[in-house]
Amino acid sequence: MNQIIPNGLLRVLFAIPFAVFGVMHLMNATAMQGMVPAYVPGGVIWVYVTGVLLIAGAIGFILNKSVQMAGFVLGALMLVFIATIHLPAVLGGDQNSMGSLFKDFALMTGALFIGNSSNK
Repeated sequence: MNQIIPNGLLRVLFAIPFAVFGVMHLMNATAMQGMVPAYVPGGVIWVYVTGVLLIAGAIGFILNKSVQMAGFVLGALMLVFIATIHLPAVLGGDQNSMGSLFKDFALMTGALFIGNSSNK
């Protein structure tokens, strides 16, 4: 297979938004607390947990260590966002959430693809 762009570079580029989003979660946890569904106990702690998981997944991709685990954790995290934040908003009539739903669906699919394609 003739690769135009090395897979390692693409994996690192894909990881950058996850790292940025993770840092944003840690720096703005209180402001993001409202995104945690009301029925989920713990509130702001989940914003911090999410930030740490996003950064950990990005580091795994960037360092090419535990790539399978990083891919599956990031994919699962995106699925949780879809199921608990975006899908309920879309079903509740907020059509603007459709873009976020499909963005996270694409990120989930990409993370799962990278994790599934790796032997590390």
